[in-house]
Amino acid sequence: MIGLRRFLREREHHPEWLLYLMAAAVPFSFSIWRALLNNFAVEEAGFTGIEIGILQSVREIPGFLAFGVIFVIRYLREQTVALLSLVILGFGVCITGLSTEAAWLYLTTVIMSIGFHYFEAVKTSLFMQWAPKEQAPVIMGKIVAVGSLFSIVSFGIVWLAFEWLQISFNPVYILGGGLTILMVVLARALYPYFPQHVKQKNEIVLKRAYWLYYALTFLSGARRQIFVVFAGFLLVERFGLSVGAMSLLFLVTTTIMTVLAPMAGRWIRDHGERNALVIEYVGLVIVFTGYAFAGSVAVVIGLYLLDNLLFSLSTSIKTYFQKIGEPDDFAATASVGFTINHIAAVGIPVVFGMLWARSPALVFQIGAVLAALSLVISCLVPRHPSRENRIARPFQERAAESPL
Repeated sequence: MIGLRRFLREREHHPEWLLYLMAAAVPFSFSIWRALLNNFAVEEAGFTGIEIGILQSVREIPGFLAFGVIFVIRYLREQTVALLSLVILGFGVCITGLSTEAAWLYLTTVIMSIGFHYFEAVKTSLFMQWAPKEQAPVIMGKIVAVGSLFSIVSFGIVWLAFEWLQISFNPVYILGGGLTILMVVLARALYPYFPQHVKQKNEIVLKRAYWLYYALTFLSGARRQIFVVFAGFLLVERFGLSVGAMSLLFLVTTTIMTVLAPMAGRWIRDHGERNALVIEYVGLVIVFTGYAFAGSVAVVIGLYLLDNLLFSLSTSIKTYFQKIGEPDDFAATASVGFTINHIAAVGIPVVFGMLWARSPALVFQIGAVLAALSLVISCLVPRHPSRENRIARPFQERAAESPL
């Protein structure tokens, strides 16, 4: 009782707690949707690599149009937009299993995706505004860990439903979407509207000073799409993993992420964004090369686990921008960043889906090349980013660090 009273008294002074709660709401819809997608598409809808590529491209269109958040926040608080976006996400997942027609799956995917991407854009802005810079990587690590923890619950629901209760796809979709909407009701009841200390620009912001952030964001989106679309599809189509096996794989992955994400956040805080990005992209070169040539399901599963773990280091792109960006640019740049992140995402699933029909290995070989390019670009991130030090100047840094 004392703990509850203390929580109710202090919650108004800890906006990051609302970020944790909203992060917990997402997996009930999105993780369940992701866990079921490949099996539902292959087993119920009869999708091939081409159709799954089209669906994933359609899914990324709202992400490409995420800059629209800028205009929405002219009329609604960012906090309100975040909660409404979660409701849209939950609704889209609730209705996914009502039909196996391709057109219906494309439509519900767009609805779900609008909620997901608009929430993620606003969440990034709120994180940059609410998290103290010195603790931002740690808070982001905790946000990732909370999302992973509730993903474990979501994947557990899928595994239980299909392996033990023999429930069909539709009730699981409805349950997942409904739980997200219920979490939104809880968030609205528990937390007040938090004030904005810096008024955010509600217009598109593109600045030459942020070009490195844009480049990292673009390449991150390309890399992410190859993993999201084709790594899981490889396991289902080539190696025949069932819904239960895929949900168990997701369960193991997110369990590890729950433990390691806060550790990754502390590591980024202590060792810097550049070191984190270099490690991530070296790992990705290895992972994508492995996907291209691995002939064993055990090896592919191992690479899949490593691939997921490397995601925890990609949060350093956001904390890098928080350090170099002007405070009133956070909302506008977060939404524009999502659009840049999804430029490649809209085209890659369709184009690479066609490549997949001819050579799955080629898809992952291109991924390795993109990871290598990202590695080169990440070396331009300075050791100590700030608004005065946005791009690394190796010779000047070396001279400044040398003893007199």
